[in-house]
Amino acid sequence: MAALKKGRNASATSKPWRSLALILIAIVALTGGMFASGHTTPRLGIDLAGGTSITLAAVPEAGQESAINKTNMDTAVSIMERRVNGLGVSEAEVQTQGDRNIIVNIPKGTNSKQAREQVGTTAKLYFRPVIATELAGGGAAPQPSATGEPSAAPSGDKAGDKATDGASQEATDGSSASADPSASATTQGRAVTDALKADESPSPTDKASPSPSATGGASDPDAKLQAEYAKLDCTKESVRATAGDGAKATESTVACGQNSEGQWQKYILGPAAVDGTDVDEADAVLNTTSGAGWTVTMKFTGEGSKKFADITGQLAQKQSPQNQFAIVLDGEVVSDPYVRQALTGGNAEISGNFNQQSAQELANMLSYGALPLTFREDSVTTVTAALGGEQLQAGLIAGAIGLALVILYLLFYYRGLSFIAIASLMVSAALTYVIMALLGPTIGFALNLPAVCGAIVAIGITADSFIVYFERVRDEIREGRSLRPSVERAWPRARRTILVSDFVSFLAAAVLFVVTVGKVQGFAFTLGLTTVLDVVVVFLFTKPLLTLMARRRFFASGHKWSGLDPKALGAKPPLRRTRRPSAPAQTKEA
Repeated sequence: MAALKKGRNASATSKPWRSLALILIAIVALTGGMFASGHTTPRLGIDLAGGTSITLAAVPEAGQESAINKTNMDTAVSIMERRVNGLGVSEAEVQTQGDRNIIVNIPKGTNSKQAREQVGTTAKLYFRPVIATELAGGGAAPQPSATGEPSAAPSGDKAGDKATDGASQEATDGSSASADPSASATTQGRAVTDALKADESPSPTDKASPSPSATGGASDPDAKLQAEYAKLDCTKESVRATAGDGAKATESTVACGQNSEGQWQKYILGPAAVDGTDVDEADAVLNTTSGAGWTVTMKFTGEGSKKFADITGQLAQKQSPQNQFAIVLDGEVVSDPYVRQALTGGNAEISGNFNQQSAQELANMLSYGALPLTFREDSVTTVTAALGGEQLQAGLIAGAIGLALVILYLLFYYRGLSFIAIASLMVSAALTYVIMALLGPTIGFALNLPAVCGAIVAIGITADSFIVYFERVRDEIREGRSLRPSVERAWPRARRTILVSDFVSFLAAAVLFVVTVGKVQGFAFTLGLTTVLDVVVVFLFTKPLLTLMARRRFFASGHKWSGLDPKALGAKPPLRRTRRPSAPAQTKEA
C-alpha cells in the first residue's frame, strides 16, 4: 500500500516537468528547423522591405459592363501571377480588392518598370502550329506506343488532351490512342462517342525528333531559329521567362511548356494561326455522356471558326509533331493537342486526363484571351527600403514600449509572480518569432506593418491570460487556503475563462482574415497565430511552472515579495474543521 501511494506521488510530481519538457522540445525542434531551412528571420512585406505597389482598375469594353465579375477578375489575377513569376519574382502578391481592382505588390530587387508593363497589358493568347518539340533535357517528346497505349506522358500540359468540334471531329494529344487506325475514320455529323480517335499506332517516322530539321516540309525553321532552339534550356526559369521575346504573331518562334509529369519541353512554333480574341468563350465541363470526364469546351467567333478550320485542315495533312497546334499564353505552351481532321464546326472540346481543377485552369487561360476587359493603372506606390526600415523600427519601438509597460505593471502588482509571467512572455515571443520565420518560405507569409501591430496587441492578450490565472489563485488564498491547493483549485476556473477569451479573440481574427484583403489580413493572421500560442504557453508552461514554484518556500510561505502574502491579500483565517463537543461525563449515583 505504501509502495502504491509512493508511486502515485512520484507520478503526480513528474507531471509539471513533462509539460515543460514537451514545450522545450517543441522550441528546440522549431529552432533547429529554422536554422536548417536557412531562413532565420521573418520575411518582410513590401511596406517594411520596400518595393512597388500597383493598383489596377478593370475597364470593360463598351456594352460589356457585366464583364467585371468574380470569374473574370480571378482569371486576370491568375494570368498576372504567371507574368510576375515569369520575371523571377517569387514573393509578389497579386489579389483582388473590391469588385473591380487588382493590387500587385512587388518587393524590392525587381525592375518595377518592366513589372508595370507586364501586369498592365492584356494577355497574349495564340494558337500556333508546332514545327518541332523535344524534352528540355534532350530526347524525343513522348509518343504513344504501337499498341495504342502511351509509353510515357504525352507532350503538352495535359496528358491525353483532345479537341473535338461541334460536328464530332477531333484533334487529340497523343495519349488517348486506339489500336485500330481504321477506327479513326468518321464523317461530319456523327455522335461524339464515334468521333475521330487519337493518332492510332503511329509509325516510327511519326515520332518527334530532337532535330528540328528532321520534320521536313515547308515549315522548316531558318538557321537562326534552329540555333535559338538548340540553345533553349527550358529547365531554367530565367530562360523560360524570355523565350520567344520580341517575336511577332506573324513570325515563327521558340517556346517552353510543361507536360503532365512536370517535365519541361521546348518547341519551335509557326506563326499564330488563331488569336485569343477569336475564342468567344471557354468552360470546364463534366462530360458524363461520352465518359470523357472533365473537358474544356471552346466556342469561336465567326472569324475565329474559319481560321480554326483552316489551320486544323492544314495540320491534319502532316505527320507528328507537325500535326499539333500549341495553345500559347504569354509565350508559354499550356496545351498542344494534335489534329487528324479539319474542325469546321466553330466549337471544340479538349478532353483527356483532366480533373476539375486542371480543366478549370485551362478554361481560364483560354477565356482570358477573349476577356472584354482592360486594366487601367490607377496608382503606383513605391516604398524605399529606407522608409520600410523606419516603419519597422517604429513598430519595434512601439512593441518594446508596450512590453516594458506590461512588465512594469506585473512587477509592481504581482512581484514574485511577475517573473513567471515574464518567462511565459519570453517563451511566447520565441515561439512566435520562430514560427513566423518558418512560415515565410513555406506558405509565403510576409511580416508587414499591420502584422507587427497584431503582435503588439497579442502582448496584452497573453498578459491577460496570466492575470486571470493569478487572480484566481489569489482569490483562493483570500478564502484561507494554502498555496498548493489554491494553485490546483484555481486552475479549472481560470482555464475556462482563458479558453473562452482566446476563442473570442481567435474568432474575431478569423472573421477579419476572411472578409478583408491585403495588409489587414496580415494583422488578422498574426493575431490568430499569437492567440493560439497563448493557449499553448499557458497550458504547457505557465501552469506547470506555477505548480513547481508553489513547492518553493518563498512562494509557499507567502513571502511579502512573492505576490501571494495572505496578510496583504486580506485572507481569512485558515479553514479548520469544527470539532464536535464532547459528551458530559456521567457521575456515579451515590
